[in-house]
Amino acid sequence: MSKNNKKQHIIQLLFAIAIIILINYIAGYIYFRIDLTTDKRYTISEPSKKVIKELNDIVYIEIYLDGDMPIAFQRMRKSLLELMDEFRVIAGDNIKYSFINPSKSSDQSKRNAIYQELYDRGLNPTNVKDRDREGGIAEKVLFPGAIVSFQGNEVPLNLLINNPGFSAEVNLNNSIQSLEYSFIDAIRKITATERKRIAFIEGQGELDEYQTGDITRELSGYYDIDRVTIKEFVTILDPYEAIIIAGPTDSYSEKSKFIIDQYLMRGGKILWFIDEVKVDVDSLSAGSTTFALYNDANIDDQLFKYGVRINPTIIQDMQCAIIPVNTAISGAQPKFAPAPWIYHPLLGASSNHPVTRNLNMIKSEFPSVIDTVGQNPNIKKEFILFSSQNSRLLNVPALISLEQIKDEIDPYSFNQPYQPVAVVLDGVFESVFKNRIITEYTAGQPFEYLEKSLSTKMIVVSDADIIRNEVRTRADGIFLSPLGYDRYSKQTYGNKDLVMNMVHYLVDKDGIINLRSREITLRLLDKNKTLNQRLKWQLINTLLPLVLIIIFGLTWNYLRRRKYS
Repeated sequence: MSKNNKKQHIIQLLFAIAIIILINYIAGYIYFRIDLTTDKRYTISEPSKKVIKELNDIVYIEIYLDGDMPIAFQRMRKSLLELMDEFRVIAGDNIKYSFINPSKSSDQSKRNAIYQELYDRGLNPTNVKDRDREGGIAEKVLFPGAIVSFQGNEVPLNLLINNPGFSAEVNLNNSIQSLEYSFIDAIRKITATERKRIAFIEGQGELDEYQTGDITRELSGYYDIDRVTIKEFVTILDPYEAIIIAGPTDSYSEKSKFIIDQYLMRGGKILWFIDEVKVDVDSLSAGSTTFALYNDANIDDQLFKYGVRINPTIIQDMQCAIIPVNTAISGAQPKFAPAPWIYHPLLGASSNHPVTRNLNMIKSEFPSVIDTVGQNPNIKKEFILFSSQNSRLLNVPALISLEQIKDEIDPYSFNQPYQPVAVVLDGVFESVFKNRIITEYTAGQPFEYLEKSLSTKMIVVSDADIIRNEVRTRADGIFLSPLGYDRYSKQTYGNKDLVMNMVHYLVDKDGIINLRSREITLRLLDKNKTLNQRLKWQLINTLLPLVLIIIFGLTWNYLRRRKYS
């Protein structure tokens, strides 16, 4: 090789090194990441970025998912690590996280103490089965959750969605899909400096503070909750971001309806839980019969104007909750056994709406059917709760008795599937008091009447029992069961999550609730193929790379010998 060529090669090498150094130097100041996945699983949404960027102090996140775990939970841990790294990139030092193995100690008593502490702090354990090193099955306790702390306050975050209607793989994938929303919601909750106000309307026989006590307690973690009577001042609802009307049994006056109407016209959000049919449950529990009758709260015309009609019917469903029934003969010692009660349907939730995505079934009692009416093109309507495919309708008035449980069910008569129970309305509404004299409602107060609303939302549900928790009186006081908990089946249904999502959806202006609609495609191996073609793919994965390397080496050696021989 000549001296000129050698000098030229040295210059090219130095020039290449200089370019590499320059690129690395520039890359230290210019940051970018490219997400090449089809479902954008590594891309943080703009609402999430806004929440994280606005942090003014350090948020500490302790994630209790580490150590020796089944493959599925290792995948969840990997997704958590990727999410935390993305948060750190955006928030810098204002996000600090750590992964902790609560089962690290070999001392059983110490592990139990840690488990109890985590449970007391709000994390729920789950038992999983996994193969040990000797091929046996071992049961392990995991806490798939996190504790989010900020300025001395902390929020427990249970990350595992456990919907009995889905397989373990689907539940885990749904949990991974919800990670971003779960953490952003927790961070927003714990760092909020200004709290919005929500009002429960009362004065017309609505559910009282005990019957809505559990959901009120849950909502108070995000909002200031009041109970408001609306019979006097026209502008009494103006301070509230949303109002909840839960199960009125008395008639609304026209003035009360006017106050609600004008609250909606000014952009207020309304969550309606309306029982169109009333049933005396106390008579049923006493072993007697009762009538299902039309419940006239004098709001049907108002809902009709807004685009909704609740029909005076009862949905019966073969997919239903159980109740204890006395199966002993008359005069004998009572003997209770669980039996399905078709008047308490377990409702399915839409998988396409952020309010209901990935929710467990919803427990209801004597729900009615909702229809949409009117042709207002400015209102978008979407059903979000349904009965099962094995349901039918019962018109009222109707006689209801526990003796009906003994009747044989004809599955062919349950031929009215997927009856809607809840609907979301979004858009511009028209006042129900349009072209009516309103001076009697304003009582001389200065008031600007609006015929059309600002762009706003409402949700109408045809069963108030969905938001009602059970109230029991005990020797030590009044006990409130968790909303959605069924003490007969020991299951907790999705009622509380549903109501929380509904309120967040109505109040949320940043679009954070829409993160619940995010979908990450579940890509699982075909179990039949992995079993039948196991040897084939093991050989391909182990021998093929070696064969390719040998072929490459022989080819390279042959070309060099041919060139320089």
